[in-house]
Amino acid sequence: MVKAVDTSELIRLDAEAIECGLNRNHGVGWLMEFADPGAVHFLRPVLVHRAPHRPEVSPHWRCMLLLTMRDGQQIFSLLDVLPASFENLPETLDAAAQSGVIRRLESGGLLTQAQWPGLEAWPGPGRR
Repeated sequence: MVKAVDTSELIRLDAEAIECGLNRNHGVGWLMEFADPGAVHFLRPVLVHRAPHRPEVSPHWRCMLLLTMRDGQQIFSLLDVLPASFENLPETLDAAAQSGVIRRLESGGLLTQAQWPGLEAWPGPGRR
């Protein structure tokens, strides 16, 4: 399952991950500064994290993220998302569109967040 999210929703999901203390997030302000505000981004859950010592956030999903930056480049990133938050996102993609996003995410041809050249300008804690 792949879900499309606009930048404001992605920022909300990232803030939720930060608030919950989930490991994969972008750091306060990073998406607001670097993600294309008019783009659609794509989330695909790929791993279930179970944390018995933190039942309030267990399980949660590690999602692959196809993220469009302000410079127009698409990059690969990760975001931890609570299952209910993911499930509450509308399903707007047909099977062909989902397959295309999955191929793009799994092809290995995308720069990662850490490799993206624009990261050099970011001094903040979200740097990975």
